[in-house]
Amino acid sequence: MARAMFILWSFSAILVIWWSAFSAILVGSAYYNIAGPASVGVNWGFQSSHPLAPGIVADLLYDNGIKKVKLFDADVWTINAFSGSNVEVMVGIPNSQLQDLASSPDNARDWVQKNITRYIRNDNVGVDIRYVGVGNEPFLTSYNGSYMKTTFPALKNIQKALNEAGFGDKIKATIPLNADVYESRSNIPSEGNFRKDIQDLMVQIVRFLHENKAPFLVNIYPFLSLYQNSKFPLDFAFFDGGSQPIQDKNLQYTNVFDANFDTLVWTLKKNGVGDLKIIVGEVGWPTDGDKNANPKLAKRFYDGLLKKLANKEGTPLRPEPIQVYLFSLFDEDMKSIAPGGFERHWGIFRYDGHPKFEIDFTGQGKDKMPTGAVGVLYLDRQWCVLKNDSLKKMSEVGAEVDYACSNSDCTSLTYGSSCNNLDMQGNISYAFNMYYQMQDQSVEACKFNGLAEIVKQNASQGSCLFPIQIVSAGERIRLAYGASILVGLLSILFSFVL
Repeated sequence: MARAMFILWSFSAILVIWWSAFSAILVGSAYYNIAGPASVGVNWGFQSSHPLAPGIVADLLYDNGIKKVKLFDADVWTINAFSGSNVEVMVGIPNSQLQDLASSPDNARDWVQKNITRYIRNDNVGVDIRYVGVGNEPFLTSYNGSYMKTTFPALKNIQKALNEAGFGDKIKATIPLNADVYESRSNIPSEGNFRKDIQDLMVQIVRFLHENKAPFLVNIYPFLSLYQNSKFPLDFAFFDGGSQPIQDKNLQYTNVFDANFDTLVWTLKKNGVGDLKIIVGEVGWPTDGDKNANPKLAKRFYDGLLKKLANKEGTPLRPEPIQVYLFSLFDEDMKSIAPGGFERHWGIFRYDGHPKFEIDFTGQGKDKMPTGAVGVLYLDRQWCVLKNDSLKKMSEVGAEVDYACSNSDCTSLTYGSSCNNLDMQGNISYAFNMYYQMQDQSVEACKFNGLAEIVKQNASQGSCLFPIQIVSAGERIRLAYGASILVGLLSILFSFVL
């Protein structure tokens, strides 16, 4: 009987493990009513070494009243997380697929069938897809024209495929564009126009969008205006005044967001589509990786932006309400840092879904921490740090730190960042631990030629977080699958013993 009781206890324990792993993944599709600001959405990127499970993220959006989400691809697991919800979804197409979609209308039809049509149902359990983002900032000058010939044909083929499938009235195809597709050399909005090298192409695109009643999707980043120009006035990046305004004819601009937005409005007017709908596809403020990237300034930026949206205030040239997607939901530790270390720290939430600062998505000015992710599983509470006596071997340390940082994320160590004030041993330990955590705490990942050791005491120092990595979404599925098999075997054994 004791043996039977042990098996019964083991069976119950395994059920708990199995359910904790699966419930957070599946529960995301179980909600229907969401209350929140209609004009606010969020970007959810996936360039993370340890992504959260889609069900956990869907619940996080629900708990914070966020009703719109913009995705950067068409991952089936991610999209299915919004089945039966009231969340409006924008599905993305990576730049790498533009050539294929541009080359053949049949390829576009297949893409729409696979990534759009399959999710549309009329029984309240489908996915509410509203837009398809064709490419992602494909006309950046850093791409050297790589997508000039494929983006517009891909856009036309996708919209045609949506029309043929019967969804053209509800689902619109557009192109997520960086604000650098237009310019004003004097920084006066009324002098704006499309970049000369893409003028003709952009005119064709905006007229096509206008004909199909699709929006112009633009990414506006006040932070980058500050980052790229040392003489840029800090206060002009925010919405609470304090900076010398810009006068343009009879209009006055007190912040760079409004000035940038209206530069686009003037550009569209000059090219015959002055009434084209505009959606801000990305706007936000990073919290680390630069001297001006921190939670305090991020809170200031979001407080002003969300208040503006809640009050249904537009810009001087377009005073009607603006629809925006905040960038971004989570930090992404695998993003390119070519633009700057801040690129991995745009998240309102940390990599693990923990909120960074107080923010009121309703724009009512309530200082409160947003609801964090629930059901997150972490790796063991242990850290990889430099051994105390290893500083004597500095000739060996440099190469090991370079290796750790090149294969993980050390952007929080840069000037002005959250871990900038560590001593030499702290810097080295931070680098070692970031690599160790990204490698799922493998014992081999904390060797560093004998210079490092694994400790159980929290290695974090002051405001510098030495993170413990989470169990990634894919690993949760593997564990849950293994647990389900074990449950089956134990249930057979249990019935045999009894």
